[in-house]
Amino acid sequence: MARLSTLLLGMCYLLPTQAADWSATEAQLQYGRLDNPFAGGATDTTILTLQHASGWKYGDNFFFVDFINDGVRDGFNDTDVYAEWYASFSLGKITRCDLSFGPVKDFGLVAGFNYSADANVEKFLPGIRIAWAMPGEAFLNTDITGFQDIGYGDGAPKEGDSYMIDFNGAFPFSIGNQDFSIEGHIEYIHNRTSEFGDVKSWVLAQPQFRWDLGKALFRSPKQLFIGIEYQYWRNKLGNEIDESAVQALVVWRF
Repeated sequence: MARLSTLLLGMCYLLPTQAADWSATEAQLQYGRLDNPFAGGATDTTILTLQHASGWKYGDNFFFVDFINDGVRDGFNDTDVYAEWYASFSLGKITRCDLSFGPVKDFGLVAGFNYSADANVEKFLPGIRIAWAMPGEAFLNTDITGFQDIGYGDGAPKEGDSYMIDFNGAFPFSIGNQDFSIEGHIEYIHNRTSEFGDVKSWVLAQPQFRWDLGKALFRSPKQLFIGIEYQYWRNKLGNEIDESAVQALVVWRF
């Protein structure tokens, strides 16, 4: 937990001191039945997520912290805390050049950190970002990064270097007077080796389907959402376990 505190303080320290051009902070509550890729079986799991995204003069920041509890003392997801943070820097904004062409809106540099308290996993993800041209408030990015183990080796088995390809975006739309969105990401992380053998490549998709309940019931748009998150994880955490799970979702945007 001390390392998590250090990570969160680092996030705050590294965020630009200039005022954000835009920002969105959310609390998300998810509930579903998730697989244990090590011991087998599935358990009812509750996840409380604090998520923040903001943009500034030269790029944007994104981080989330998951507080996970599956209610079963089996060594996996036992009141775990998991966090990711990504900072991207727009090459178009930095150079003041229009880098767009065809479907491409911009290119950028990205750096990310992943941290799991339960397993003492720490990853560094340096790479590039391709931002795609999308209509309205929709966005779509492709991140291509390294996937480097920077942990101290006192938790999960030490892993070799690999790489990640991640597609992340959001697509708001309306049907009549009702507002909806589909948002989330899909990632591919290539196989690597660990102290105990091979870690298989995995594909993780986590799309959310949201309905703007606040607008529908209280005339307060973009604040309260309900919906589902579908999680598909091929070779979950590098094991030969394929997960397909639907989780109930409630989101409160500050």
